[in-house]
Amino acid sequence: MGSFSIWHWLIVLVIVLLVFGTKKLKNMGSDLGSAVKGFKDGIKDGANGTGAADAATPPAQQVTTNKANDPNTVDVEAKTKS
Repeated sequence: MGSFSIWHWLIVLVIVLLVFGTKKLKNMGSDLGSAVKGFKDGIKDGANGTGAADAATPPAQQVTTNKANDPNTVDVEAKTKS
């Protein structure tokens, strides 16, 4: 009652082929395969060392709480409206 026989699946396959056509199904299959391959390559690259290389290099610009010794630096907290 709950399972489908082989004939049900063959009828569904024939209907899908009639609706989409073999060329469109072939293109969808190759697109799906290339997406999965790209995903696996991305996971492999991420696990092999891009994270370790990023951790070794410091960020390009970092905001710190230390005050700079540059005379052109303005301390915003020191300025008040009068």
